[in-house]
Amino acid sequence: MERFYGFFAMTNRLRYIRRWSLMRSGETENVAEHSYETAVLAYALAVIGKRVYGKDLDPDRIASSALFHDFSEAVTGDMPTPVKYKSEEMRAVFGRIEDESRERLIAMLPEELREDFRPLLSLEEKDPGTYRYIKAADKLSAYFKCLGEIENGNREFLSAKEQTRKALEENPLPEVKYFLAKFEEGYKKNLDELLRD
Repeated sequence: MERFYGFFAMTNRLRYIRRWSLMRSGETENVAEHSYETAVLAYALAVIGKRVYGKDLDPDRIASSALFHDFSEAVTGDMPTPVKYKSEEMRAVFGRIEDESRERLIAMLPEELREDFRPLLSLEEKDPGTYRYIKAADKLSAYFKCLGEIENGNREFLSAKEQTRKALEENPLPEVKYFLAKFEEGYKKNLDELLRD
């Protein structure tokens, strides 16, 4: 019997991994949904960087890497931020766990495909300058999740919104400020308002 490979079946399982597990959410979000949104936002930031700020960026590479930015969670599950970043020691331990999980996932591909996917799963280490666009998009995704929850009356997300907004304001990428100035208001509108504008 020919050997089967589970890599893509694992990508499919990201929809079972719930995010924001320590908080009461009005609307659940899974890692697959979050990965898609982060990829869209990362692509947008890269295009802004390229077109508005004249940077030498590859939006396609950044977006495809963003699709895989939380892929290790198919093995580890989503580790809540307050736990993961509690201390440098905790962050180091989780970093090693994530590294091992990524290698385990890469091993779920035929040998001849591994080197095409490895960079998508390890952009943080291989190209930190590019990875900061994915981290910024990840933070934007979290911020818009908080806005949505608060808009629906869920005060549970007030502190997370403030902390995330502060992190976005402190982000050195001008693309983040551009994105917020041009697009944030749209996230506060309902469908009729969006279509009318």
